[in-house]
Amino acid sequence: MDIGFGNQKDCIKVEILWTKLIKPCLPTPPHLQCYKLSFFDQLSEKEHVPFLLFYANNNFINNSTIDERLEQSLSKILTHVYPAAGRYDKDECSILCLDQGVSYTKAKVNCKLDNFLEKTRKDLGLAGLFWPHENKNVDETNLKVSPIVIAQVTEFECGGLAISLSGSHPAMDGFSDFKFLFEWANVCRMGTPIEEINFLSFDLSNIFPTRDISGLFKLTYHPVIEKDIIVKRFVIREAAMSRLRKKYMDESDGGLTFQPSRVEIITALLWRALIRISTTIHGYVRPSLMDFPLNLRSKTSLPQVHNSMENFRIDVPIKFIPGETKMELHNFIILIRDTVNKVVASCAKASPDEIVSTLVNIYNESVRSPEWGGNNEVDKVLCSSMCMFPLHDTDFGLGKPALLFFGMKDTQMLWLHDTNIHSEVGVQVDLKESYMQLFERDEDIKALTFIRDANL
Repeated sequence: MDIGFGNQKDCIKVEILWTKLIKPCLPTPPHLQCYKLSFFDQLSEKEHVPFLLFYANNNFINNSTIDERLEQSLSKILTHVYPAAGRYDKDECSILCLDQGVSYTKAKVNCKLDNFLEKTRKDLGLAGLFWPHENKNVDETNLKVSPIVIAQVTEFECGGLAISLSGSHPAMDGFSDFKFLFEWANVCRMGTPIEEINFLSFDLSNIFPTRDISGLFKLTYHPVIEKDIIVKRFVIREAAMSRLRKKYMDESDGGLTFQPSRVEIITALLWRALIRISTTIHGYVRPSLMDFPLNLRSKTSLPQVHNSMENFRIDVPIKFIPGETKMELHNFIILIRDTVNKVVASCAKASPDEIVSTLVNIYNESVRSPEWGGNNEVDKVLCSSMCMFPLHDTDFGLGKPALLFFGMKDTQMLWLHDTNIHSEVGVQVDLKESYMQLFERDEDIKALTFIRDANL
């Protein structure tokens, strides 16, 4: 099977060599074969979420050896993360962990990694060619019978590799996906024995069991599927953030009384630019709803959830109301901090039932409300931060990745992550084409020295 892109003169083709199931190297014990999902899993989007890492051929390991190591280490990991090798049960509230296996594909592409990275400077969306090809056939209609994890390893002509992983969202959130990938890399590089693999816990459903959610929410949530999404990548230098901090910490400028984080500064800057762009396109200032996924594992007093698999996050809804929030950058920083801190405070000492109640109330006032989530006159964007998670240190024995790529390319979204230079932040921007054209010309974006770069 060939998956191609481009014209006759400059065509990238990914050829699928084979696909098979990788199963746990030890059978799952009978008492673990029915894995219950949680309340938070019930609320997750019915989709697969892929992400990719690209590695240069650093001659650390020859390709036949790395292929063998990747498969063997994945099999080892699955012995611990046994739900990932299962399938959803008919009741959709549990996973049958009968070692059905993870879908694993080997492919090759007709170009060198350096050439491909150069092309991504203009269109990072080309990285989507290296998503697991089976992922393209998974949707809400067959999600429950598809593998929960899908992986693909694609080899470039130079020996470089694209390693992609796609997790089923009702079983795994971003934290679970990244932990899975990071530990898979560690086991591959270090040859860790099975008995020493232990990095996730599996008791979230005991704390937050599934519920009848039919009467909990005002509005059935259907994510807006966008077309013609353009993907670009920028790097934000520390110097730019330092200038902003200095400017807005100045009280005489009506600034901040606290030192904002990198994520707060960058999120505020990007969101404000998108609101200005929307104003240009529509001719008037529209309300805007930004969903900010917040990992709750370290935000509660429940110690047993700190390394839990499944979903344990809340999409914090941050609302821009024209005339209520001023357009100065520090106003956005304060709005973001205050909204997130309010949610964190409500969960910090709360019981499981109180956390559920908090989530329901928040969602009914935002993404599940007709006024916000169901209103076409409200602009919507997601902003997900992976900063502080060491994705750039994910080393399968090939060194650090040369490029990261996230997401679905079906919604307007901002992805923040650390780079190999720890003082910098990489930003992947997924926008409709009409928005992207204006975004790249935005004076603030240009003045604050965002730099497109194919490499970390």
